[in-house]
Amino acid sequence: MPIAVARRDNPESLFAVPSIVADRRSDGSIILTSTVPLREAARCIGDWLEQWARQTPDRVFLAERASADAPWRKVTYREALRQVRAVAAWILAQGLSEAHPLVILSDNSVDHALFALAAMHVGVPSAAISPAYSLMSKDFDKLKSMVSLLEPGAIYVASTKSFAAALEAIDPLHRAKVVSSDAGDSNAIPFSAIAATAVTPEVDAAFAAITPDTIAKFLFTSGSTGTPKAVINTQRMLTSSQEAKAQTWSFLEAAREDLVILDWLPWSHTFGANHNFNLVLRNGGSLYIDGGKPVPGLFATSLANLRSVMPTVYFNVPRGFDMLISALRGDDELRRRFFSEVKFAFYAGAALPQNMWDAIEDLSVNTVGRALPMVSAWGATETSPLATDCHFQASRSGNIGVPIPGTELKLVASGDKLEVRVRGPNVTPGYWKAPDLTAKAFDEEGFYLIGDAVKFADPDRPELGLFFDGRVAEDFKLNSGTWVSVGTLRVAGIAALAPLAQDIVVCGHNGDEVRFLVFPNLVACRAHAGLPDSASVAEVIGHEAVRSAIAKGLAALKAQSGNSSGHATRALLLAEPPSVDGGEITDKGYINQRAVLTRRADAVAKLNDDSCSEWIRCA
Repeated sequence: MPIAVARRDNPESLFAVPSIVADRRSDGSIILTSTVPLREAARCIGDWLEQWARQTPDRVFLAERASADAPWRKVTYREALRQVRAVAAWILAQGLSEAHPLVILSDNSVDHALFALAAMHVGVPSAAISPAYSLMSKDFDKLKSMVSLLEPGAIYVASTKSFAAALEAIDPLHRAKVVSSDAGDSNAIPFSAIAATAVTPEVDAAFAAITPDTIAKFLFTSGSTGTPKAVINTQRMLTSSQEAKAQTWSFLEAAREDLVILDWLPWSHTFGANHNFNLVLRNGGSLYIDGGKPVPGLFATSLANLRSVMPTVYFNVPRGFDMLISALRGDDELRRRFFSEVKFAFYAGAALPQNMWDAIEDLSVNTVGRALPMVSAWGATETSPLATDCHFQASRSGNIGVPIPGTELKLVASGDKLEVRVRGPNVTPGYWKAPDLTAKAFDEEGFYLIGDAVKFADPDRPELGLFFDGRVAEDFKLNSGTWVSVGTLRVAGIAALAPLAQDIVVCGHNGDEVRFLVFPNLVACRAHAGLPDSASVAEVIGHEAVRSAIAKGLAALKAQSGNSSGHATRALLLAEPPSVDGGEITDKGYINQRAVLTRRADAVAKLNDDSCSEWIRCA
């Protein structure tokens, strides 16, 4: 994640120089910390809103538009605070509390943001639940479990029509008031009405009573089976995370009106909500809500919005960067503006395959004569999310940086890997109504057991950062005793099969060889095979040109690593996309390896069946 090159600024004016110490203990563990102390953070995120409403009342805080050709609806900091206080008065009048919080089922929107901010402004937690559980689920089981756990006092949807089935499914499980932004919904309270509530003295009293330990929100982990866990996010977690970000991205202190973010990442996840949204709020910037997503049919909206609003920092997940690369190659003007005006790009949610890194770098050099910096960070819902940040030049993808100020990492030997654990003010106190799960989530020193592994870029120079080394629980041994690093191999496999593989699940447990289950990129596969858009999935994945290209990709991966754990001998293209109900995929497009292997045991069996003709052999 190189971060040293900037469009308009010297790198010294953008980022802090990392200063890291490694305490190597007698028990073999290593404690990594920044020598830079964490500054005092804000009491609560509402303090930021109050600050900017006073200092820059007319600056745009939030903006959205209904379509790619519609004008932007803009809300200033002054207008946002006015509506937040009004909605907060309504929230208090309804008796919402920690025991009966606000639940939001809809996608990102201005009303969504104002409602959530209003709840947090008076000490009431908000809980944004991924719309996929309402709009893509067939059984609503996970949505039901979340609502039963939270017992909400109010539920917000953009429109009751689109959420009708989900609302009906959860109706017996709560007594919440349903609020909608659709004026035509006769079966819900209009958001516009509650935003006109008269502000009472109780609003100021409740705001003044908030402490850093007040619960700000609940965010759900994307569990593969059973009930997803509700991660407690306190005000301290959110504000300390952003204070550390400001100390590593030092340009933020002076950015303010120059800080413009265009973002689609969902607020039901910590990346979009705690990292990106709060980045704007803490630093008095402007957030333009991107109504598109990196999926076929919706990415065109993202591109139209990008042509309208060029951000200071471009945020996306690997799937989004893959689609952006194709778009930039075909649009000279957009490519020139993007590489001239964006300071740097930030990827997270999953590791960025090296081929995408190289493609962005090549496009940038060929367009403006310099490489666009590609940066990243690392953490989890439980760390709100920032635990490490890469604020230095990295030569390739995968460097997750160094611990942020105030956060400690403990590296513990686990097989031939280093398991990483986290402790700091940004770490959750636990899971809502789940004391047993909370107790199991921390070690004896209070470090959160995140389950990831890392390795040093250089063990003698910890300031050069760490590389993500997979999920400890995902890795497995072949019969030879060789460990397979699932996270590393997955990324290498996607790069080797590009652009035909959307994602990969690594198989081979209790076997002699590694094998791949492949979710195909159907658009790329159709193009490669010369098939029309109407071609069926079966026709696409069975086409000889596609199968031959996959075989050659497997061979290329084998050539890079002849080790049995570093390549796959077979691949099976999956006809069914990843399932939301099955817990196979998140809103960000990240694949849950364990859930796929469990749900698709029949596909794994095909891979292991020597007589099966469906799998593709390494050329």
